[in-house]
Amino acid sequence: MRKHLIIAAFAAVALSSACTKDFLTVEHTSAVPLEEYFTTEPHLQEALVAAYDPLEWFDWAADQYNPLNIMSDIMADQIWVGGESKTDNQYWHLMMNYEAVPTNCMGGILSDCYSGVKRCNDVLTYMGWTKDLDSETARSVEAQARVLRAFYYNILWKFWGNIPYYETNLTGDFSCEQYKADEVYAKFIADLEGAIEIGALPMKREGDETGRVTLAMAYMLYAEAVLYQNDEARFPKALGYMKEIIESGKYSLTPNYGDIFKETGEWNSESIFEIDFKSIGGQRYWSWVRGAGGTVLPRLISPYGWSGDADHDAGWGFAPVRQETYDMYDAADARRAATCWVVDPALSDKYTHRYQDTGVFLEKYVAYKANGDTDGDSDLRFNNNLRIYRYAECLLNAAELVVRGAGSGDAATWLNDVHGRSLGGATVSLSLDNIKEERKLEFVGEGKRYWDLVRWGDASTVLVPDAYGYRTNTWSASKKYLPFPQSLMDSTDGLSHELVQNNY
Repeated sequence: MRKHLIIAAFAAVALSSACTKDFLTVEHTSAVPLEEYFTTEPHLQEALVAAYDPLEWFDWAADQYNPLNIMSDIMADQIWVGGESKTDNQYWHLMMNYEAVPTNCMGGILSDCYSGVKRCNDVLTYMGWTKDLDSETARSVEAQARVLRAFYYNILWKFWGNIPYYETNLTGDFSCEQYKADEVYAKFIADLEGAIEIGALPMKREGDETGRVTLAMAYMLYAEAVLYQNDEARFPKALGYMKEIIESGKYSLTPNYGDIFKETGEWNSESIFEIDFKSIGGQRYWSWVRGAGGTVLPRLISPYGWSGDADHDAGWGFAPVRQETYDMYDAADARRAATCWVVDPALSDKYTHRYQDTGVFLEKYVAYKANGDTDGDSDLRFNNNLRIYRYAECLLNAAELVVRGAGSGDAATWLNDVHGRSLGGATVSLSLDNIKEERKLEFVGEGKRYWDLVRWGDASTVLVPDAYGYRTNTWSASKKYLPFPQSLMDSTDGLSHELVQNNY
Protein backbone atom coordinates (compact mmCIF):
# COMPACT_ATOMS: atom_id res chain seq x y z
CA MET A 1 0.00 0.00 0.00
CA ARG A 2 1.33 3.44 -0.88
CA LYS A 3 2.51 5.57 2.01
CA HIS A 4 2.27 9.31 1.92
CA LEU A 5 3.91 12.59 2.79
CA ILE A 6 4.73 12.03 6.42
CA ILE A 7 7.08 9.15 5.74
CA ALA A 8 9.41 11.32 3.64
CA ALA A 9 13.00 10.82 4.72
CA PHE A 10 13.89 14.18 6.20
CA ALA A 11 15.47 14.73 9.57
CA ALA A 12 16.29 18.26 8.34
CA VAL A 13 16.26 20.10 5.08
CA ALA A 14 20.02 19.69 4.74
CA LEU A 15 19.64 15.95 4.17
CA SER A 16 19.35 14.37 0.75
CA SER A 17 16.44 12.18 -0.24
CA ALA A 18 15.85 9.19 -2.47
CA CYS A 19 12.21 10.14 -2.96
CA THR A 20 11.18 10.58 -6.58
CA LYS A 21 8.51 13.19 -5.96
CA ASP A 22 9.77 16.60 -7.05
CA PHE A 23 8.10 18.40 -4.18
CA LEU A 24 9.89 16.15 -1.70
CA THR A 25 13.36 16.42 -3.24
CA VAL A 26 15.88 17.91 -0.83
CA GLU A 27 19.15 19.45 -1.93
CA HIS A 28 22.27 19.79 0.17
CA THR A 29 22.50 23.34 1.49
CA SER A 30 25.84 23.40 3.29
CA ALA A 31 27.31 25.91 0.84
CA VAL A 32 24.24 28.15 0.66
CA PRO A 33 23.12 30.52 3.45
CA LEU A 34 19.63 29.80 4.73
CA GLU A 35 18.47 33.26 3.69
CA GLU A 36 19.40 32.42 0.09
CA TYR A 37 18.28 28.81 0.04
CA PHE A 38 14.76 29.38 1.32
CA THR A 39 13.81 31.86 -1.36
CA THR A 40 11.92 29.44 -3.59
CA GLU A 41 8.61 27.70 -3.11
CA PRO A 42 10.03 24.15 -3.60
CA HIS A 43 12.59 24.78 -0.87
CA LEU A 44 9.90 26.15 1.42
CA GLN A 45 7.95 22.94 0.84
CA GLU A 46 11.04 20.99 1.95
CA ALA A 47 11.01 22.88 5.23
CA LEU A 48 7.31 22.10 5.63
CA VAL A 49 7.94 18.37 5.10
CA ALA A 50 10.68 18.58 7.73
CA ALA A 51 8.09 19.99 10.16
CA TYR A 52 6.01 16.84 9.71
CA ASP A 53 8.97 14.53 10.25
CA PRO A 54 9.06 14.48 14.09
CA LEU A 55 5.64 12.81 14.06
CA GLU A 56 7.49 9.60 13.18
CA TRP A 57 9.96 9.83 16.03
CA PHE A 58 7.71 9.25 19.02
CA ASP A 59 8.03 5.47 19.21
CA TRP A 60 11.83 5.61 19.57
CA ALA A 61 13.78 8.83 20.03
CA ALA A 62 16.23 10.38 22.46
CA ASP A 63 17.25 6.84 23.47
CA GLN A 64 13.77 6.09 24.78
CA TYR A 65 10.81 4.02 23.66
CA ASN A 66 7.80 6.30 24.02
CA PRO A 67 5.00 5.61 21.52
CA LEU A 68 2.31 8.24 22.03
CA ASN A 69 -0.59 5.86 22.55
CA ILE A 70 1.20 3.59 25.01
CA MET A 71 2.73 6.39 27.07
CA SER A 72 -0.77 7.71 27.69
CA ASP A 73 -2.43 4.36 28.27
CA ILE A 74 0.04 2.99 30.82
CA MET A 75 -1.18 5.74 33.16
CA ALA A 76 -4.81 4.60 32.73
CA ASP A 77 -6.53 1.32 33.60
CA GLN A 78 -6.66 -0.86 30.47
CA ILE A 79 -3.12 -2.10 29.81
CA TRP A 80 -0.11 -3.01 31.95
CA VAL A 81 3.48 -2.01 31.34
CA GLY A 82 5.00 -5.50 31.04
CA GLY A 83 8.52 -6.13 29.79
CA GLU A 84 11.06 -8.35 31.48
CA SER A 85 10.56 -6.83 34.93
CA LYS A 86 9.59 -3.58 36.58
CA THR A 87 13.10 -2.31 35.92
CA ASP A 88 12.73 -2.85 32.15
CA ASN A 89 11.89 0.57 30.69
CA GLN A 90 11.66 1.50 34.33
CA TYR A 91 10.35 5.01 33.73
CA TRP A 92 7.23 3.42 32.17
CA HIS A 93 6.59 1.57 35.44
CA LEU A 94 7.20 4.72 37.45
CA MET A 95 4.72 6.62 35.28
CA MET A 96 2.15 3.85 35.69
CA ASN A 97 2.45 4.14 39.48
CA TYR A 98 2.53 7.97 39.49
CA GLU A 99 6.03 8.11 40.95
CA ALA A 100 8.16 9.42 38.09
CA VAL A 101 11.31 11.26 39.19
CA PRO A 102 13.41 13.80 37.27
CA THR A 103 16.32 11.37 37.07
CA ASN A 104 14.17 8.62 35.58
CA CYS A 105 11.32 9.97 33.51
CA MET A 106 10.09 10.39 29.96
CA GLY A 107 12.01 12.93 27.92
CA GLY A 108 11.85 11.62 24.36
CA ILE A 109 8.42 13.03 23.57
CA LEU A 110 9.48 16.37 25.07
CA SER A 111 12.47 16.51 22.72
CA ASP A 112 10.47 15.37 19.70
CA CYS A 113 7.74 17.95 20.18
CA TYR A 114 10.13 20.86 20.61
CA SER A 115 11.93 19.71 17.47
CA GLY A 116 8.57 19.90 15.74
CA VAL A 117 7.85 23.36 17.16
CA LYS A 118 11.24 24.60 16.00
CA ARG A 119 10.67 23.31 12.47
CA CYS A 120 7.19 24.82 12.28
CA ASN A 121 8.62 28.16 13.37
CA ASP A 122 11.29 27.79 10.69
CA VAL A 123 8.62 27.40 8.02
CA LEU A 124 6.83 30.53 9.14
CA THR A 125 10.11 32.45 9.13
CA TYR A 126 11.19 31.19 5.72
CA MET A 127 7.86 32.25 4.23
CA GLY A 128 9.05 35.83 4.59
CA TRP A 129 12.12 35.07 2.51
CA THR A 130 10.39 33.14 -0.27
CA LYS A 131 10.05 35.03 -3.52
CA ASP A 132 7.05 34.89 -5.84
CA LEU A 133 4.99 32.83 -3.38
CA ASP A 134 1.39 32.92 -4.55
CA SER A 135 -1.23 33.69 -1.94
CA GLU A 136 -2.96 30.30 -2.10
CA THR A 137 0.27 28.41 -1.46
CA ALA A 138 1.29 30.84 1.27
CA ARG A 139 -2.01 30.41 3.08
CA SER A 140 -1.80 26.62 2.83
CA VAL A 141 1.79 26.46 4.10
CA GLU A 142 1.06 28.82 6.97
CA ALA A 143 -2.06 26.92 8.03
CA GLN A 144 -0.28 23.56 7.97
CA ALA A 145 2.69 24.84 9.96
CA ARG A 146 0.51 26.49 12.59
CA VAL A 147 -1.77 23.48 13.04
CA LEU A 148 1.24 21.18 13.34
CA ARG A 149 2.76 23.53 15.91
CA ALA A 150 -0.47 23.46 17.92
CA PHE A 151 -0.44 19.64 17.67
CA TYR A 152 3.06 19.51 19.17
CA TYR A 153 2.19 22.02 21.87
CA ASN A 154 -0.98 20.12 22.73
CA ILE A 155 1.10 17.02 23.49
CA LEU A 156 3.59 19.01 25.56
CA TRP A 157 0.78 20.73 27.42
CA LYS A 158 -1.03 17.52 28.29
CA PHE A 159 2.06 15.69 29.56
CA TRP A 160 3.99 18.57 31.18
CA GLY A 161 1.55 21.47 31.49
CA ASN A 162 3.83 24.31 32.57
CA ILE A 163 6.13 24.64 29.60
CA PRO A 164 8.19 27.19 27.68
CA TYR A 165 6.09 28.49 24.80
CA TYR A 166 7.38 30.43 21.81
CA GLU A 167 6.23 31.09 18.25
CA THR A 168 9.54 32.53 17.02
CA ASN A 169 12.68 30.45 17.42
CA LEU A 170 14.93 31.38 20.29
CA THR A 171 18.21 33.26 20.08
CA GLY A 172 20.74 34.47 22.63
CA ASP A 173 20.95 31.91 25.42
CA PHE A 174 18.07 29.98 23.81
CA SER A 175 15.80 30.21 26.83
CA CYS A 176 12.36 31.74 27.11
CA GLU A 177 9.56 32.31 29.55
CA GLN A 178 7.86 29.27 31.06
CA TYR A 179 4.10 29.61 31.31
CA LYS A 180 1.49 28.05 33.54
CA ALA A 181 -0.57 25.32 31.92
CA ASP A 182 -3.66 27.51 31.56
CA GLU A 183 -1.58 30.18 29.86
CA VAL A 184 -0.05 27.64 27.48
CA TYR A 185 -3.53 26.45 26.55
CA ALA A 186 -4.72 30.01 25.92
CA LYS A 187 -1.78 30.66 23.62
CA PHE A 188 -1.89 27.56 21.43
CA ILE A 189 -5.67 27.38 21.21
CA ALA A 190 -5.77 30.98 19.98
CA ASP A 191 -3.06 30.18 17.44
CA LEU A 192 -5.01 27.12 16.31
CA GLU A 193 -8.14 29.24 15.88
CA GLY A 194 -6.12 31.63 13.77
CA ALA A 195 -4.78 28.81 11.62
CA ILE A 196 -8.31 27.51 11.03
CA GLU A 197 -9.55 30.99 10.15
CA ILE A 198 -7.00 31.26 7.33
CA GLY A 199 -9.44 29.09 5.40
CA ALA A 200 -6.79 27.26 3.40
CA LEU A 201 -7.25 23.67 4.57
CA PRO A 202 -9.46 21.13 2.80
CA MET A 203 -11.80 19.01 4.87
CA LYS A 204 -10.08 15.90 3.49
CA ARG A 205 -7.11 15.20 1.25
CA GLU A 206 -6.77 12.60 -1.47
CA GLY A 207 -3.95 10.89 -3.35
CA ASP A 208 -0.41 12.10 -2.75
CA GLU A 209 -1.71 14.82 -0.44
CA THR A 210 -2.98 12.23 2.05
CA GLY A 211 -1.11 12.60 5.31
CA ARG A 212 -1.00 16.38 5.33
CA VAL A 213 -2.96 18.41 7.83
CA THR A 214 -6.64 18.84 6.97
CA LEU A 215 -9.42 21.02 8.29
CA ALA A 216 -10.99 17.95 9.92
CA MET A 217 -7.71 17.17 11.71
CA ALA A 218 -7.48 20.77 12.95
CA TYR A 219 -11.09 20.58 14.16
CA MET A 220 -10.39 17.32 16.03
CA LEU A 221 -7.31 18.81 17.66
CA TYR A 222 -9.37 21.81 18.69
CA ALA A 223 -12.13 19.69 20.22
CA GLU A 224 -9.60 17.49 22.03
CA ALA A 225 -7.88 20.48 23.64
CA VAL A 226 -11.09 22.32 24.49
CA LEU A 227 -12.62 19.22 26.10
CA TYR A 228 -9.45 18.46 28.05
CA GLN A 229 -9.35 22.03 29.35
CA ASN A 230 -13.09 21.90 30.06
CA ASP A 231 -13.27 25.28 28.35
CA GLU A 232 -17.05 25.60 28.29
CA ALA A 233 -16.90 28.99 26.58
CA ARG A 234 -15.44 27.26 23.53
CA PHE A 235 -17.73 24.22 23.63
CA PRO A 236 -20.18 25.72 21.09
CA LYS A 237 -17.41 26.36 18.58
CA ALA A 238 -16.04 22.84 19.11
CA LEU A 239 -19.50 21.39 18.54
CA GLY A 240 -19.87 23.44 15.39
CA TYR A 241 -16.60 22.04 14.10
CA MET A 242 -17.69 18.46 14.82
CA LYS A 243 -20.98 19.07 13.02
CA GLU A 244 -19.11 20.47 10.01
CA ILE A 245 -17.13 17.23 9.76
CA ILE A 246 -20.29 15.15 10.09
CA GLU A 247 -22.27 17.22 7.58
CA SER A 248 -19.42 17.34 5.07
CA GLY A 249 -20.05 13.72 4.08
CA LYS A 250 -16.29 13.25 3.67
CA TYR A 251 -16.01 10.68 6.47
CA SER A 252 -17.98 7.65 7.56
CA LEU A 253 -17.66 4.76 9.99
CA THR A 254 -15.87 1.69 8.66
CA PRO A 255 -18.61 -0.99 8.71
CA ASN A 256 -16.37 -3.68 10.20
CA TYR A 257 -14.50 -2.37 13.23
CA GLY A 258 -11.75 -4.95 12.81
CA ASP A 259 -10.83 -3.58 9.39
CA ILE A 260 -9.77 -0.21 10.81
CA PHE A 261 -6.41 -1.39 12.10
CA LYS A 262 -5.36 -3.65 9.24
CA GLU A 263 -2.87 -2.39 6.68
CA THR A 264 -5.67 -2.31 4.14
CA GLY A 265 -7.57 -0.11 6.58
CA GLU A 266 -5.01 2.66 6.65
CA TRP A 267 -6.55 5.97 5.64
CA ASN A 268 -9.96 4.35 5.35
CA SER A 269 -13.24 6.28 5.29
CA GLU A 270 -13.10 6.69 9.06
CA SER A 271 -9.54 7.99 9.31
CA ILE A 272 -9.18 11.70 9.97
CA PHE A 273 -5.48 11.69 10.84
CA GLU A 274 -2.78 9.03 11.04
CA ILE A 275 0.97 9.04 11.47
CA ASP A 276 2.36 7.11 8.51
CA PHE A 277 4.99 4.41 8.77
CA LYS A 278 6.52 2.53 5.85
CA SER A 279 8.23 -0.84 6.23
CA ILE A 280 9.35 -2.09 2.81
CA GLY A 281 12.08 0.11 1.42
CA GLY A 282 12.41 2.06 4.65
CA GLN A 283 15.63 3.71 5.72
CA ARG A 284 15.32 3.33 9.46
CA TYR A 285 18.23 1.71 11.28
CA TRP A 286 19.37 1.56 14.89
CA SER A 287 22.24 3.75 13.75
CA TRP A 288 19.72 6.23 12.29
CA VAL A 289 16.47 5.88 14.18
CA ARG A 290 15.11 9.11 12.72
CA GLY A 291 15.29 7.78 9.20
CA ALA A 292 12.03 7.28 7.34
CA GLY A 293 10.62 3.79 7.65
CA GLY A 294 8.57 1.60 9.90
CA THR A 295 7.70 1.62 13.57
CA VAL A 296 8.97 -0.40 16.52
CA LEU A 297 5.60 -0.34 18.32
CA PRO A 298 4.44 -3.81 17.17
CA ARG A 299 7.73 -5.34 18.33
CA LEU A 300 7.36 -3.70 21.73
CA ILE A 301 3.87 -5.02 22.44
CA SER A 302 3.92 -8.58 21.06
CA PRO A 303 4.62 -11.79 23.06
CA TYR A 304 8.28 -12.46 23.71
CA GLY A 305 9.72 -15.20 21.51
CA TRP A 306 6.35 -16.07 19.96
CA SER A 307 6.36 -19.15 17.72
CA GLY A 308 2.77 -20.29 17.94
CA ASP A 309 1.57 -19.50 14.41
CA ALA A 310 2.83 -18.39 11.02
CA ASP A 311 1.09 -15.00 11.05
CA HIS A 312 2.05 -13.24 14.27
CA ASP A 313 5.60 -12.11 14.86
CA ALA A 314 7.50 -12.15 18.14
CA GLY A 315 7.95 -9.12 20.37
CA TRP A 316 9.26 -7.94 23.70
CA GLY A 317 6.18 -8.38 25.87
CA PHE A 318 5.35 -4.77 26.74
CA ALA A 319 1.85 -3.32 27.21
CA PRO A 320 -0.12 -6.56 27.74
CA VAL A 321 -3.86 -5.92 27.85
CA ARG A 322 -5.45 -6.31 31.26
CA GLN A 323 -7.80 -9.23 31.70
CA GLU A 324 -10.39 -6.79 33.01
CA THR A 325 -10.24 -4.95 29.70
CA TYR A 326 -11.11 -8.08 27.78
CA ASP A 327 -13.85 -8.91 30.28
CA MET A 328 -15.54 -5.50 29.97
CA TYR A 329 -16.73 -6.29 26.44
CA ASP A 330 -20.01 -7.99 25.66
CA ALA A 331 -19.35 -11.28 23.89
CA ALA A 332 -21.24 -9.93 20.88
CA ASP A 333 -19.11 -6.77 20.66
CA ALA A 334 -16.93 -6.87 17.53
CA ARG A 335 -14.44 -4.60 19.26
CA ARG A 336 -13.36 -7.33 21.65
CA ALA A 337 -11.61 -9.53 19.09
CA ALA A 338 -10.34 -6.51 17.14
CA THR A 339 -8.79 -5.09 20.30
CA CYS A 340 -7.66 -8.16 22.22
CA TRP A 341 -5.60 -11.02 20.84
CA VAL A 342 -6.08 -13.79 23.39
CA VAL A 343 -3.39 -16.42 23.12
CA ASP A 344 -4.89 -19.89 22.92
CA PRO A 345 -4.06 -21.62 26.24
CA ALA A 346 -2.88 -24.61 24.21
CA LEU A 347 -0.17 -22.33 22.78
CA SER A 348 0.83 -20.81 26.09
CA ASP A 349 4.24 -22.47 25.88
CA LYS A 350 4.97 -20.83 22.53
CA TYR A 351 6.26 -17.62 24.09
CA THR A 352 8.08 -16.49 27.23
CA HIS A 353 5.68 -15.07 29.78
CA ARG A 354 7.07 -11.77 30.96
CA TYR A 355 6.20 -9.43 33.82
CA GLN A 356 2.46 -8.68 34.15
CA ASP A 357 1.64 -11.14 31.37
CA THR A 358 -2.07 -11.85 30.92
CA GLY A 359 -1.98 -13.82 27.68
CA VAL A 360 -3.89 -10.92 26.08
CA PHE A 361 -2.18 -8.55 23.64
CA LEU A 362 -3.24 -5.42 21.80
CA GLU A 363 -4.46 -6.75 18.47
CA LYS A 364 -4.78 -3.25 16.99
CA TYR A 365 -1.00 -2.86 16.75
CA VAL A 366 0.39 -6.34 17.41
CA ALA A 367 3.22 -7.56 15.15
CA TYR A 368 2.27 -9.43 11.99
CA LYS A 369 5.01 -10.85 9.82
CA ALA A 370 3.26 -9.56 6.70
CA ASN A 371 3.57 -6.01 8.06
CA GLY A 372 7.30 -6.20 8.68
CA ASP A 373 10.47 -5.75 6.68
CA THR A 374 13.15 -8.40 7.13
CA ASP A 375 15.71 -6.21 5.37
CA GLY A 376 17.96 -4.24 7.70
CA ASP A 377 17.00 -3.59 11.31
CA SER A 378 13.62 -5.30 11.24
CA ASP A 379 12.66 -4.30 14.81
CA LEU A 380 12.16 -0.74 13.55
CA ARG A 381 10.40 -1.61 10.33
CA PHE A 382 6.81 -2.55 10.98
CA ASN A 383 4.21 -1.13 8.65
CA ASN A 384 1.53 0.05 11.09
CA ASN A 385 0.16 3.58 10.85
CA LEU A 386 -0.69 5.10 14.21
CA ARG A 387 -4.35 6.19 14.20
CA ILE A 388 -4.63 9.61 15.85
CA TYR A 389 -8.16 10.82 15.06
CA ARG A 390 -11.06 8.72 13.81
CA TYR A 391 -14.57 9.68 12.73
CA ALA A 392 -15.94 7.62 15.64
CA GLU A 393 -14.28 10.09 17.99
CA CYS A 394 -15.82 13.00 16.10
CA LEU A 395 -19.28 11.50 16.64
CA LEU A 396 -18.67 10.88 20.33
CA ASN A 397 -17.17 14.35 20.79
CA ALA A 398 -20.28 15.86 19.22
CA ALA A 399 -22.61 13.79 21.38
CA GLU A 400 -20.73 14.71 24.54
CA LEU A 401 -20.69 18.40 23.70
CA VAL A 402 -24.46 18.39 23.19
CA VAL A 403 -25.04 16.55 26.48
CA ARG A 404 -22.77 19.04 28.23
CA GLY A 405 -24.79 22.01 26.99
CA ALA A 406 -22.82 23.23 23.98
CA GLY A 407 -25.84 23.35 21.70
CA SER A 408 -28.27 21.15 19.84
CA GLY A 409 -27.78 18.15 17.59
CA ASP A 410 -28.75 14.54 17.08
CA ALA A 411 -26.54 13.29 19.90
CA ALA A 412 -28.43 10.02 20.41
CA THR A 413 -27.90 9.08 16.77
CA TRP A 414 -24.21 9.97 16.90
CA LEU A 415 -23.71 7.86 20.02
CA ASN A 416 -25.62 4.91 18.62
CA ASP A 417 -23.91 5.04 15.26
CA VAL A 418 -20.72 4.15 17.12
CA HIS A 419 -22.34 1.75 19.57
CA GLY A 420 -24.41 -0.07 16.98
CA ARG A 421 -21.56 -0.45 14.50
CA SER A 422 -19.95 -3.08 16.74
CA LEU A 423 -23.09 -4.54 18.31
CA GLY A 424 -25.33 -5.35 15.39
CA GLY A 425 -27.29 -2.12 15.49
CA ALA A 426 -28.04 -2.22 19.22
CA THR A 427 -28.83 1.10 20.90
CA VAL A 428 -28.30 2.72 24.27
CA SER A 429 -29.94 5.74 25.85
CA LEU A 430 -28.24 9.11 25.58
CA SER A 431 -26.35 10.06 28.73
CA LEU A 432 -22.89 11.24 29.67
CA ASP A 433 -22.28 7.94 31.44
CA ASN A 434 -23.07 5.99 28.26
CA ILE A 435 -20.81 8.26 26.22
CA LYS A 436 -18.04 7.63 28.72
CA GLU A 437 -18.61 3.89 28.48
CA GLU A 438 -18.56 4.02 24.69
CA ARG A 439 -15.22 5.82 24.64
CA LYS A 440 -13.87 3.28 27.12
CA LEU A 441 -14.78 0.44 24.74
CA GLU A 442 -13.97 2.15 21.47
CA PHE A 443 -10.46 3.51 22.02
CA VAL A 444 -8.51 0.87 23.97
CA GLY A 445 -4.83 1.21 23.12
CA GLU A 446 -5.31 4.46 21.18
CA GLY A 447 -4.05 6.86 23.82
CA LYS A 448 -7.41 8.36 24.79
CA ARG A 449 -8.44 6.75 28.08
CA TYR A 450 -6.07 8.47 30.53
CA TRP A 451 -6.84 11.96 29.27
CA ASP A 452 -10.58 11.19 29.38
CA LEU A 453 -10.42 10.14 33.03
CA VAL A 454 -8.47 13.26 33.97
CA ARG A 455 -10.74 15.70 32.14
CA TRP A 456 -13.92 14.07 33.48
CA GLY A 457 -12.64 14.30 37.05
CA ASP A 458 -12.75 10.51 37.35
CA ALA A 459 -9.02 9.80 37.60
CA SER A 460 -8.74 9.91 41.40
CA THR A 461 -11.50 7.33 41.82
CA VAL A 462 -10.62 5.01 38.90
CA LEU A 463 -6.83 5.14 38.92
CA VAL A 464 -6.27 3.51 42.30
CA PRO A 465 -4.18 0.62 43.64
CA ASP A 466 -4.99 -2.65 41.89
CA ALA A 467 -5.52 -6.12 43.31
CA TYR A 468 -2.17 -7.39 41.96
CA GLY A 469 0.17 -5.00 43.72
CA TYR A 470 1.36 -3.43 40.46
CA ARG A 471 -0.12 0.01 41.03
CA THR A 472 0.21 0.95 44.67
CA ASN A 473 -0.48 4.68 44.41
CA THR A 474 -3.65 6.64 43.71
CA TRP A 475 -3.69 9.33 41.05
CA SER A 476 -4.04 12.86 42.40
CA ALA A 477 -4.11 16.31 40.86
CA SER A 478 -0.45 16.75 41.81
CA LYS A 479 0.36 13.95 39.37
CA LYS A 480 -1.28 15.62 36.39
CA TYR A 481 2.01 16.89 34.94
CA LEU A 482 5.15 14.82 34.58
CA PRO A 483 8.48 16.06 35.95
CA PHE A 484 10.99 17.51 33.53
CA PRO A 485 14.16 15.43 33.06
CA GLN A 486 16.92 16.51 35.42
CA SER A 487 19.31 16.90 32.50
CA LEU A 488 16.99 19.55 31.05
CA MET A 489 16.69 21.29 34.39
CA ASP A 490 20.47 21.40 34.72
CA SER A 491 20.88 22.78 31.20
CA THR A 492 18.89 25.92 32.08
CA ASP A 493 20.88 26.79 35.20
CA GLY A 494 22.18 30.34 34.93
CA LEU A 495 20.18 31.21 31.83
CA SER A 496 17.94 34.25 31.62
CA HIS A 497 14.95 31.95 32.05
CA GLU A 498 15.61 29.00 34.33
CA LEU A 499 13.14 26.14 34.06
CA VAL A 500 10.97 25.59 37.14
CA GLN A 501 10.37 21.93 37.95
CA ASN A 502 6.80 20.60 38.05
CA ASN A 503 5.55 19.69 41.51
CA TYR A 504 5.18 15.94 41.04
